[in-house]
Amino acid sequence: MSNQFEGQPYYKIGYVFAPNKEQTVIQPSLITKATEQGIGLIRIDPDKPLTEQGPFDCIMHKLYGPDWTQQLQQFSSRNPDVRIIDPPESIERLHNRDSMLEVVSRLKIELNKEKVRVPNQAVVSETELLTRDMGIEELKLRFPLIAKTLEANGSDKSHQMYLIFDNEGLEVLEAPILLQEFVNHGGIIFKVYVAGSSVKCVKRKSLPDISEEKMKSLKGFLPFSQISSNSVDADEEVDLEKTEMPREGFVVELSRALREALGLNLFNFDLIRDAGERGGYLVIDINYLPGYAKLPGYETLLMDFFLNVAKSKAVEEVTSGDELNESVCLQ
Repeated sequence: MSNQFEGQPYYKIGYVFAPNKEQTVIQPSLITKATEQGIGLIRIDPDKPLTEQGPFDCIMHKLYGPDWTQQLQQFSSRNPDVRIIDPPESIERLHNRDSMLEVVSRLKIELNKEKVRVPNQAVVSETELLTRDMGIEELKLRFPLIAKTLEANGSDKSHQMYLIFDNEGLEVLEAPILLQEFVNHGGIIFKVYVAGSSVKCVKRKSLPDISEEKMKSLKGFLPFSQISSNSVDADEEVDLEKTEMPREGFVVELSRALREALGLNLFNFDLIRDAGERGGYLVIDINYLPGYAKLPGYETLLMDFFLNVAKSKAVEEVTSGDELNESVCLQ
């Protein structure tokens, strides 16, 4: 351990993930960096009672179900000083795409140049309604639409999405389903990763814009897996490198507001820039404890958070961000 951390306690952070998710966050490089800074990352065995494991200073988890929630409750009752990152009841909100984005419209945020909203969307609860006779106007939506499963639990099914161009395309869907208006956004999506008050924003290619003229020739539906610039006849190739990033202060402030409103520390959200409104942005998706490991230098992002959590006296201090320094990295 370096001299910088000599004399400070050795903090133990227990972690547990679904088997296929652990490597998306926990990598040897993160474990090494944590050890160097006085943090021990200890794997929790999901097949053994949580109360028989430890000791821990805090627990980071991405494991769902009533059994795990009960184990956390029992563990917390016996170990009230151990911090749980994050509360299961707060995480649960993100498992439903209908309620997931409700918090955005209630954000307490002051912006000078930007406006933030969510896409118009509606839930269809009965498959019989997904027919040619269903007036999409009754739902106050306009084609094209993005169709998503209502559950966002990380399963393969929850990742299946479709671009719907007309009423005929609706017939391939099964309820319950979320229909969300597609918004032209220049073919670029900004993925914002939040770890406490530390923020990292990266840009990625997304679905190409669809003009009204193109809509005249597009019929039925397309699975996201089959969508490309050619499939919707994009006018021009998107230049990712030349795309301007969102304003740094805007990203930090929006992340702070979401963190406080959600009561979560570890999440990411998808942000798009409305091609039809100057300064307009939309939050279109929020995910809990995402794959941080795909980010260059993610170890520093998480270590800043871990150190702040380990040294704070209560999870609420981390959530409020009162004693944390805002940091942001835009790529």
